[in-house]
Amino acid sequence: MDRMIYLSMAGAKAAMTRQDVLAHNLANASTTGFREELAAFRAVPVRGDGASTRVYALETTVGYKSDAGAAQPTGRNLDVAMKGNSWLSVQGLDGTEAYTRAGALEVNAEGLLVTRGGLQVMGDGGPISVPTRAEVQIAPDGTVSATVEGGKPQAIAKLKMVTPEADNQLQRGTDGLFRSANGDLAADPNARLQDGVLEGSNVSPVETMVAMISAARQFEHQMKLIQTSEKQEQTAAKLLSANG
Repeated sequence: MDRMIYLSMAGAKAAMTRQDVLAHNLANASTTGFREELAAFRAVPVRGDGASTRVYALETTVGYKSDAGAAQPTGRNLDVAMKGNSWLSVQGLDGTEAYTRAGALEVNAEGLLVTRGGLQVMGDGGPISVPTRAEVQIAPDGTVSATVEGGKPQAIAKLKMVTPEADNQLQRGTDGLFRSANGDLAADPNARLQDGVLEGSNVSPVETMVAMISAARQFEHQMKLIQTSEKQEQTAAKLLSANG
């Protein structure tokens, strides 16, 4: 009975954690450039005298689904979608360099090129400043050109785009941005983008809903096992009391 309680409790906790991850993914099914979060669980025996039969299920974050989301044409000059495994460099709220696939850009009141969330977009030389009342165009190689009324297009900066190597995959932070564990990545001159397009989320709402239903049923099953264990313990206590 004691073993059943521990196993059922660990299973119920794992099901709840899985449900949280799935709910987070589903909530971002329409978020531009969102990468589906993946999670796994591993069995860890409890160490100590008399506890060798106890095993906990602990969450192991295995990363994110790297498949690109569906392309969503917008026709807007400042909407860009990274091609392949390239990422756009931005400055996080903590001041560090971070990476995102959300390419909905705009020019703020200070004339800086920023994401829709207000994060400064990084160029090869730092933040990108746009001339007042200029029309901005972004080339496939990330070159940012500005055209002032009556003038000719002039290149003012180049977006810093990076491509992480297979042995240096990016890690998602609590702010939703991705970073490298080995520090800032160098700009990739071969990285390319497509303008007038946004990359959608790579979360499948149908698959996620099915997984949530499965997790809910698994949680209910674990709770029934706990209730069964409690009933068996009560029955055993009555038998011992009657024989005592």
